[in-house]
Amino acid sequence: VQLQASGGGSVQAGDSLRLSCAASGLTFSNYDMGWFRQAPGKEREYVAAIRWSGVSTNYADSVKGRFTISRNNVKNTVYLQMNSLRPEDTAIYYCAATRWANSDSYSDKYNYWGQGTLVTVSS
Repeated sequence: VQLQASGGGSVQAGDSLRLSCAASGLTFSNYDMGWFRQAPGKEREYVAAIRWSGVSTNYADSVKGRFTISRNNVKNTVYLQMNSLRPEDTAIYYCAATRWANSDSYSDKYNYWGQGTLVTVSS
């Protein structure tokens, strides 16, 4: 199984970025997907999750209203659209896949993890 995250970069506060995570080696439509992030010197934290069907999503309070998670089960890809970025959004962003329903923020429920993509937001 491979989860390949991409789309990170260096932006200014207020800008937007879209992260992608391409999955291979698994039946993508059977998995709920999540995004997590880890800032320098901090614990990994939950960002957002989406059900296998794409119908239901969940967000951390810190990104609600600014970030949107979506998926394309034909392209085996999950996305994270990040708008109104803030310096505190600076982190390595990881995508993850889980067979456990409603895993959302429970990182230990995720079966597979990607390698991460760095997002840097300057003020």
